Amino acid sequence: MQKKLKKLFKLSCCFAFLLTACGTHEKPTFEYMPNMMDQPSVKAQEKMMRSPVAGTIPLGFEPYPYLLSEGDLAGKMLKNPLPRTRKTMERGKKMFNTYCAVCHGPRGLGDGSIVPKFPRPPMLSSEKVRAWADGQIYHTITMGQNLMPSYASQVEPEDRWAIVHYVRAIQRANHPTKEDVEKLKKKLEEMKR
Repeated sequence: MQKKLKKLFKLSCCFAFLLTACGTHEKPTFEYMPNMMDQPSVKAQEKMMRSPVAGTIPLGFEPYPYLLSEGDLAGKMLKNPLPRTRKTMERGKKMFNTYCAVCHGPRGLGDGSIVPKFPRPPMLSSEKVRAWADGQIYHTITMGQNLMPSYASQVEPEDRWAIVHYVRAIQRANHPTKEDVEKLKKKLEEMKR
């Protein structure tokens, strides 16, 4: 009985192997090393990608002049070109919730959904981050810092500046100044009238 089972098993294995080895032009068989079949070689009569001329900039590329370690310099040199409007704040909030809230949390308290698995990110309303210039926050979004990756490829420069405005709004909400409190009191008094 066991000999028959072994023979049947061997036959079924051979049959399965033969089925996988068969293929048609429409359905090619499994390629063990596909890079051997599809090589990026160029034939003699074909053109290939040529090296760009020295000093040229690709279309749509915006060069960023600061290195990863130059956050302080970027903070001094870069100024937020966007006005603080409702539209800018809404855009900043949308981008923040899409890219930043996962780690920093919706209110910037460092309590995002990914925090239990990774080290806690800094609170955006901490004294250290509040002391940063707008350009330094922009630089951090662009270049990354510590465990935070660069978001330059995901977030457009204009949206990064909108995020900076929204981060400032979060900071003001968590640590209002005396002027903010007085303005709020005046608005509340006007609403009561």
